[in-house]
Amino acid sequence: MIPNTQHAVQLAGPGELRLTDSKPVFDPGPHQFLVRVEAVGLCFSDLKLLKQFAGHARKAPVTEGLPAEVLAEMPQYVPGEQPTVPGHEVVCRVVKTGPSVRHHRVGDRLIVQADYRTLKTAGSNSAFGYNFEGGLQEYVLFDERVVGNPESEHGYLIPVPENLGASSLALVEPWACVENSYVTAERETILPRGRRLIVGRDADDIARLAGDWESGTLLLRLPGQPIPPDDVYDDIVCSVPDPVLIADLAGRLGKGGLLSLVLDGARLNAPVPVDIGRVHYSAIRLVGTFTHDLADALAMLPPTGEIRDGDRVLVIGAGGPMGQMHVIRTLLGFPHAHVVATDTSRARLDELDRKVAPLVSGHRAAYRSALATELATDETFDYIAIMAPVPALVHEAVHRSRQGARINLFAGIPPGTVVPLDLQTILERRVFLFGTSGSEPRDMRLVLAKVMDGRLRTDLSVAAVSGMAGSIDGLRAVEDRSLDGKIVVYPSLLDLPLTPLSELRDRLPQVAALLRDGSWTQEAESELLRVASQGAQ
Repeated sequence: MIPNTQHAVQLAGPGELRLTDSKPVFDPGPHQFLVRVEAVGLCFSDLKLLKQFAGHARKAPVTEGLPAEVLAEMPQYVPGEQPTVPGHEVVCRVVKTGPSVRHHRVGDRLIVQADYRTLKTAGSNSAFGYNFEGGLQEYVLFDERVVGNPESEHGYLIPVPENLGASSLALVEPWACVENSYVTAERETILPRGRRLIVGRDADDIARLAGDWESGTLLLRLPGQPIPPDDVYDDIVCSVPDPVLIADLAGRLGKGGLLSLVLDGARLNAPVPVDIGRVHYSAIRLVGTFTHDLADALAMLPPTGEIRDGDRVLVIGAGGPMGQMHVIRTLLGFPHAHVVATDTSRARLDELDRKVAPLVSGHRAAYRSALATELATDETFDYIAIMAPVPALVHEAVHRSRQGARINLFAGIPPGTVVPLDLQTILERRVFLFGTSGSEPRDMRLVLAKVMDGRLRTDLSVAAVSGMAGSIDGLRAVEDRSLDGKIVVYPSLLDLPLTPLSELRDRLPQVAALLRDGSWTQEAESELLRVASQGAQ
């Protein structure tokens, strides 16, 4: 029996979280279907919505992808100031379908790709848990006109098997964000039909840099010549070693834009202020050469941001939930890597050491953890992943980079955060600085395949469990960073408070007995659902 009302966490304004027991359960319209939520992982990204609410780019109205009259048929579409339900790391099961639903059937078990990239807002994409209600409720309404066909590689709901635990499936989504940061393809060259700007030292220089391009929009400028103030470019090529000019040009890159410096023996005599948040959220890239050859600058672009087996890898902020995932992925996937994990908390690192000990003992990868202050100042790395949104860490990463290093700006440093980059060192060492945001269905399918065949235990990330009663405390714990891993909420367990795994032995010893090396398991989850459900009766 599907009830008329349900328990849910609602966000009604900046910081205005409330737990309600009377949120309506929507009856599906013709193209809609209702799911029951099995588990939800809490994410630090939820806090950005919590603080910004209607100001968040993904809470804005849809501007492209579906007409307004279709969106008006969806009660779960809640843009702008309308209250929403957060929570986007979800596994769920279909319980009711509308008469025109073609691709979903009652009983289907699914995970959610939250980033609705085909539905644009003014500054980003629509997203589940933002301008569409998310998973911190017992039931969620979906519409096939939004989520598509689950059998398609582009569908936003992905079928999952029955033999895996709910938490391991819900956590495929955050692990997919990690996967995305490594496997996303970088573009190889100048876009053949893009908007291009060439800034050279003189007319001959400009002619050489422009080459014989015949397509796209091309603007040629000498230093000092005005550039239309609002112009945005896919590609900018510059041979002028002026940090102020280069900073201005970097600010003119559109999403996915590339700035290529061809400095022909000149040096940069000062740092270049760059909006480092746009490297992560807008995928802008900066490459260069001290030769006169543009191809040498473009050669700095790797195929992807993947680790190379044998790399010395530094994960900064490794003790947090996402940092742990980066460490585990590297140890499992690159047997010859040497991994150094740093954090500001020894307790977090001790917990990470416990989790990865079985991985290290069974693999050839070298591993050690150290407090950030304990790392030798002259220790350098081939690959550096930054988990904390701290601009000063970008300086440290550049300082610690070896020749040809890659710096993964995984942490979402906000756009508008300007960092004076030492581009002279970056170009001399040919350091590739990059970032990605979110994930795609492809990434979730990659991670799901690893979980299904036993190559990955996403449950290693779990630090605490909760029912609806503890979900707001869970969000506060994410905000305070008081737990060193993921929090999984089981909406069917209405009264279970936030319960760290370290406290299970005292609170629920029969559940604690089914942990493996202190980590969450499918067996522990099954026992929790059984015991907690009995206690509620």
